[in-house]
Amino acid sequence: PGFGIEAVTDGTTWRLGRRGWAGWKARIGGEGRYGGLGGTVLSKNGTIVASFAFEDAARPDAAAATGQLKAAGISVEMLSGDTANACAEVAGSLGIENVVPALLPAGKVERIETLARSGHKVLMVGDGLNDTPALGAAHVSMAPATAADVGRNAADFVFLRESLLAVPLALDVSRNAGRLIRQNIAIAIVYNAFAVPIAIMGLVTPLIAAIAMSASSLLVIGNALRLQGFKRAASAGGAPSDRRARLGASAQLQ
Repeated sequence: PGFGIEAVTDGTTWRLGRRGWAGWKARIGGEGRYGGLGGTVLSKNGTIVASFAFEDAARPDAAAATGQLKAAGISVEMLSGDTANACAEVAGSLGIENVVPALLPAGKVERIETLARSGHKVLMVGDGLNDTPALGAAHVSMAPATAADVGRNAADFVFLRESLLAVPLALDVSRNAGRLIRQNIAIAIVYNAFAVPIAIMGLVTPLIAAIAMSASSLLVIGNALRLQGFKRAASAGGAPSDRRARLGASAQLQ
């Protein structure tokens, strides 16, 4: 998986895909924009008959999303099947320092597992067929609604709009939600630590106990509603891109 497609007709083998796989009779050469073993070629019986150079356009808010993740203390890393030169060009425009190029789907999974063994919790964001195994291997994964069906099924979270600002937004909301949950647990513990002994000793009437219980519930609910008031660092409704760009990035949460 990840190399390309092959067809055999009238004894002739046609391959469309990675240069090093499709053009096995010409594993070196400079065809295509990026040269080397990268790029996409069409071969006939191992001989390259056509080469194709593609250029990915980054989504309009990709740089802003990357900046917000880095500002939140998240290490951003690009995992891609493209050549080193192609990856470096895109990563440079987005401000991503860590790039692992020329990866097959299994290579992305291996990289994520390596990060996990190092103690990191990896968030994988991807939308391609080749990203599906990595989405399943990550600690948590996200995919846009425009991703392939298998990618959406493999992801833990699907954001419905084109904007990549949904990624830092989801992270911000989850962190705030976790903090509020811990606060509510602390409120419940403190309340019960005082209220239960008083109730056992019979120092309160049933009416006062009912009012106190309702008040504690309202306090917890009110604290939880603060989540709606947190200022969003990013909006999930950015302008759609005219040119689709492939995603293949991982963010180390810890």
